[in-house]
Amino acid sequence: MPRTPSGHTGWFSFLPWILPGALILSWFAASHSGLVPPYLLPSPATIVKTGYTYIFSTPGEAPYAGRFLSDAAASTARVFTGFLAAVVWGIPLGILSGRLQVVNRLMSGPINALRAVPGISWLPLAMVWFGIGLKTTVFLVALAAFFPIYLNAAAGARQVNPLLLQAGAMMGVNRLRGTFAILLPCAMPHMITGLRLGLGISWAYLVLGELTGVPNGLGAVIMDARMLGRIDIIVVGIILIAIIGRLSDTLLNHALRFCFKSARRMA
Repeated sequence: MPRTPSGHTGWFSFLPWILPGALILSWFAASHSGLVPPYLLPSPATIVKTGYTYIFSTPGEAPYAGRFLSDAAASTARVFTGFLAAVVWGIPLGILSGRLQVVNRLMSGPINALRAVPGISWLPLAMVWFGIGLKTTVFLVALAAFFPIYLNAAAGARQVNPLLLQAGAMMGVNRLRGTFAILLPCAMPHMITGLRLGLGISWAYLVLGELTGVPNGLGAVIMDARMLGRIDIIVVGIILIAIIGRLSDTLLNHALRFCFKSARRMA
């Protein structure tokens, strides 16, 4: 893990805010000077006002007022379901592919071919198979998240030193216990990377799935706002997805550290 430079803890803690702050200041300057017209990018003040209405106002007071909680709950449920399906399939298959040559030869070709297919190419087929709604979105999210989870789990399992497993076997550790006590902890750095990448991609593909005409969700709001020319709502939706995605990544990181000692040692 990256280390904080000794003696620079104060200014180092502000580093994550430098680029967002510079972006917001540039946005203010461009809006105030008229360099960017409001119909292309509304001012930050307009975005804040629209965001307040969308999040805190009573439903019915204005278009999109008070919809945030229901939209966020619907989107989060779709992301969680699809991401969980990707984890259930991706980690076991990745571990098997990383440790067993026959499984790797069997799966590497088809998986590498499928992951080259753009996600939007699956959308028409998913709509034919599952219709419009939860199933299509969950399928797209699970498909997108599966590949980084699988590939990183396979890479992590592949780089585990066989001598460690042999030493465990000599000490009476059976294969099942060795998988949980030796293999998974050693592969944990790669697995965490895959899980975080998969979760981030899940939020990106959520929007693709919700563009199909579902009645609620953050992606559905963005699509509806595009049809009505509400650029402010589109920007608010993008910002909220970014914030929720960042929070979900933080929660995932803390959950992994809470559940696995090997993840805590990476902190």
